[in-house]
Amino acid sequence: MSGWFGRTLRRLCGLLLAGLMGLSLDAAAHEMSMADLTLRETAPGEFVWAWGVPGKSKPVAEDLTPVWPEGCVGDAQFLRCSQGLVGNLSVRGVGQAYSAVIVRIHWRGGANSVYTLSSGQPRVQLFGAANDSRGAGEVARAYGLLGVEHILTGVDHLLFVISLLLLVGFRRGLIGTISAFTLAHSLTLASSALGWLVLRSPPVEACIALSIVLVAAEALHDRDTLSRRWPALVAFLFGLVHGLGFAGALKEIGLPEQHVSIALLTFNLGVEVGQLGVVAAVWGLSAVLARQASRWPWRAVALYVIGTVAAFWSITRVVAIAL
Repeated sequence: MSGWFGRTLRRLCGLLLAGLMGLSLDAAAHEMSMADLTLRETAPGEFVWAWGVPGKSKPVAEDLTPVWPEGCVGDAQFLRCSQGLVGNLSVRGVGQAYSAVIVRIHWRGGANSVYTLSSGQPRVQLFGAANDSRGAGEVARAYGLLGVEHILTGVDHLLFVISLLLLVGFRRGLIGTISAFTLAHSLTLASSALGWLVLRSPPVEACIALSIVLVAAEALHDRDTLSRRWPALVAFLFGLVHGLGFAGALKEIGLPEQHVSIALLTFNLGVEVGQLGVVAAVWGLSAVLARQASRWPWRAVALYVIGTVAAFWSITRVVAIAL
């Protein structure tokens, strides 16, 4: 029975690794598909609205449909609300073709309101006022969920964390290594999101891919290198770069004017929750493989797959910088 289980487990792992490679080659690394829903008040209770997707030309209306509050009637361009823009606003299709929808309301008085809709928070309460009326709790929940979603759909960040785990192993040094990575990307995430540190996205993405190649290569051998002696230092240095990648996603999402610090903090906490979930999942899988498939070099196979995918990313991203 154990032999059958081992063979089955090896086949499943092989399929998972092949699927990971195919997904990784096609996925837009750590890019969230965001859509903008912009409403501009032209008269009391009357709005002009439109969809927008940064950097994409695909018609959003094919995948997303706004469900206006009760008392509001809209067509393809105009929205009229007899009692004002008050009530629940939702968007059908959010969380499927698009990870989230950013609702931006430009009021006649010059103020702006920004709301975030996602699969975890599919609707938002509008109060018809020019100020962003969301409470701190609603902001924290929305941005925390977006942080979790970002790390779980950010294939390059996940591969880097897995490579770190395979380099260090599940021992005492892992805590310091993960903590160093967390501290570093928290610093650059905050600095970049607040506008204190500005770098172009293509070089950052290329460096992220190269960091995965390096860590995966170091984990494949047992030589006494800097990465093995000081994995926390390596994690910290590369974490600074990965934080800029997180910040790029957060800039696409946008920060609410009245709760910037809460949104920034909870997005980062969401990233950490998702990261810890990945650590736990890899630990559980490695424990099973160590018991049931000890003769199968699953660790080496995983690292070769990760390194190959990251090398492909590195080449394409460096070429993108040159073009």
